[in-house]
Amino acid sequence: MISFWPPVFVRLTIVLVVALVAGVAFGANFGYLAAIAGLLLLIGLHLYYLRKVMGWLATSGGEPDIAELPAGYGAWAGVFLALRQRERRERDQQAELERMLHRFMEATSALPDGIIILDASDRVEWCNARASEHFNLSAERDRGFFVSNLIRRPAFIEYLGRVDATEPLILSDETSGLVLSVQVLPFQDLRRIVLSRDISQLRRVEAMRQDFIANVSHELRTPLTVVAGFLEHLVDMPDMPRAERARIEALMLDQSRRMRRLIDDLLTLSKLETQDAPSLTEAFSVKSVVDEAVSEARVLSAGRHSIVLRELPEAEFHGAHEEIGSALENLLSNAVRYTPEGGKIEVRGALDADALRLSVTDTGPGIAAEHIPRLTERFYRVDKSRSRETGGTGLGLAIVKHVLARHGGHLDIRSEPMHGSTFTMVLPAARVSALAADAVQ
Repeated sequence: MISFWPPVFVRLTIVLVVALVAGVAFGANFGYLAAIAGLLLLIGLHLYYLRKVMGWLATSGGEPDIAELPAGYGAWAGVFLALRQRERRERDQQAELERMLHRFMEATSALPDGIIILDASDRVEWCNARASEHFNLSAERDRGFFVSNLIRRPAFIEYLGRVDATEPLILSDETSGLVLSVQVLPFQDLRRIVLSRDISQLRRVEAMRQDFIANVSHELRTPLTVVAGFLEHLVDMPDMPRAERARIEALMLDQSRRMRRLIDDLLTLSKLETQDAPSLTEAFSVKSVVDEAVSEARVLSAGRHSIVLRELPEAEFHGAHEEIGSALENLLSNAVRYTPEGGKIEVRGALDADALRLSVTDTGPGIAAEHIPRLTERFYRVDKSRSRETGGTGLGLAIVKHVLARHGGHLDIRSEPMHGSTFTMVLPAARVSALAADAVQ
């Protein structure tokens, strides 16, 4: 950088030398005039550059353009060079801050939690996209408004005024079903941050867990009560007639088997939920697993139903043979239990480019549309009393759902009251061996 004083002294020296020469050559008065003219010229030059700087600093519309600064002369060259360098540094810093702010905005938008920053007066300074979804806010529209005027919930306003707000506040919206965990944290000196998290799914899971425990307790209590009552009866009446004793023992055996089926199904569900997805290395014939399930169903039916096996693809499926067989057996046992005597049950399979479909169709009473979405819930029954009479545990379709999900498939249910039902296991065609698929086509 050019130093400031040397150019100034050089210019003043030039003016004095010119004035002395003029004074010697043309007289003292002419020398004084030459000195004054030189000084005025220097002052004018400085005023010109000063005007340039002031105009540059006062540029309207935001940032000054460094291209508008002149090259300068002497000391002013150093001034303009310093201004250009500082302006470039500031612009680089501003650009870096903008990039950091952009990355911060992207990061906060990806967070599962909502964030609202409040100033010392609890006015909204900024909020991320998740907070906008949780509270119907807008970072641009609502900036500067009191948060209590934007989130008009008495529980939230009361929570905002607490001195100690370490415990989160639970806000529920019955209309949308949204459940939020909200917490207010101190930030900097007087600012605060409002954090919100969607815990709707956690609440639903907790409700399902509580229902599950209650249902298991109820399902086990009933047969245990029956068995305990009969045992007390047998103890109190040691001379009970043989026929009556045999009847009671048969009922106790039936209730014990019911408890064992329930426990077996619970263990199956637990295993399905904790084990890894089935390997693609195991392969089995689709026809063989269907034949086995149909044979089991015919034994269960004991000739009371017509169980017909329709066309099946000659294909091999890659997955857990035992699980797929168990799922199909559950569908067939449900069809046998709920189809009146003399009814018809059909099993058929189809393979296309998208999926392998194994369907069980019955001529039972059918299911109303409002029940279909909940059929795969544990212990859900359309008619609870009738389900217990048929000997079901209420876990069969839940097992089917988990088996299919582990294989990348799903259960499709079609039913109408008085027109029977069709339960279809939809399995991905990618798990069907390529050779078998080519043979079918």
